[in-house]
Amino acid sequence: MNINFQTKNMESTPAIYDYVVKRVTNLGKLLSKLEEGNNEAVIRFDVSKITNHHKSGVVFSADCSININGKNFYSSVSKEDLYEAIDAVKENLFGEISKSKDKKNTLFHRGARKIKETIKGIKNWRK
Repeated sequence: MNINFQTKNMESTPAIYDYVVKRVTNLGKLLSKLEEGNNEAVIRFDVSKITNHHKSGVVFSADCSININGKNFYSSVSKEDLYEAIDAVKENLFGEISKSKDKKNTLFHRGARKIKETIKGIKNWRK
């Protein structure tokens, strides 16, 4: 897993970097199942301060893009608190990756059921 972290209009601190890495590695369980062979997940996480002159309201933005085996997952959230924005991005990506994984499994099982029904139909037809 390759993590690229970038900040814009604000100073990058070790605390923010550690928090982002902790949240992204929580997605590692899902990503490790999607990584097959020599493919590696490339994660780009951008944290920015939207405006410099506002002191309240939506001030912070967090964007995350994950590229794995040619599949792209993206989430962007703007919140009042930086850490809330990072958590919301993680939750959005978790749902998107889970949905993609479940869809793949569902399609496989649906195809297997269809083949089984076809074989049963041919078997019953010969009697």
